Amino acid sequence: MQTDQDKDRAITRRLLIHGRVQGVYYRAGAQAEAQRLGLCGWVRNRHTGEVEAVVCGAETAVQAFIAWARKGPPAARVERLEITVTDAPETGSFSLRPTE
Repeated sequence: MQTDQDKDRAITRRLLIHGRVQGVYYRAGAQAEAQRLGLCGWVRNRHTGEVEAVVCGAETAVQAFIAWARKGPPAARVERLEITVTDAPETGSFSLRPTE
């Protein structure tokens, strides 16, 4: 069973979001949601059509962001979400990065 202390520990996850996620305000929506949840990290478009994000913060906040990412903004159509464990970002804020 998870304790409250476990839920507050910092975790970092990398998300790769597939579907109709570019040109639909996904990155700006992700940034707004991450800032609302107090997360740090970044988000960017990929040349292959996906959106990639790294989010770091309290486990409950990261899980809330992942729940948001499964749907995204109203115009998005998320088909698949890949989630992996990764290292924490070097920044304490959440930023938009250029397409890679």
